[in-house]
Amino acid sequence: MNDKATIIVHSGDLDKIYSALIVANGALSMGMEVSLYFTFWGLSRLKKGELEKGPLSRMNLMGIGSRMVKSRMKKANVVSLERLLSDFKELGGKIIACEMTMEIMGIKADDLRSDLIDEYGAVGTYIQEAKESKINLFI
Repeated sequence: MNDKATIIVHSGDLDKIYSALIVANGALSMGMEVSLYFTFWGLSRLKKGELEKGPLSRMNLMGIGSRMVKSRMKKANVVSLERLLSDFKELGGKIIACEMTMEIMGIKADDLRSDLIDEYGAVGTYIQEAKESKINLFI
């Protein structure tokens, strides 16, 4: 087992994707290898034009909660999801798109942001990543 972390990004809720990326970037900055395995609603956020859309896990209130939290995050100088993903890629992080999710949800490779996806994989890909990791999280 090496200094590696694997995070399943299952949720498409904005606050959970923020959490996954903040933890992932922290691990990368500490010298760890990090793989994000995007599946189901998390993967749907990697569709072109979908990253900053979506509800919060709580307090969404028909979109009002999302706007309020985004406003507060901006005032607190929290970087955007786009910037967190850019930093993740620049620091050497790997993004794996779940092929089973793509099939079930009708997502085509052309629907996804090709600048973000490093690999398309199935359960076996995730299991191998997790097997090699010290840290394995499900968000």
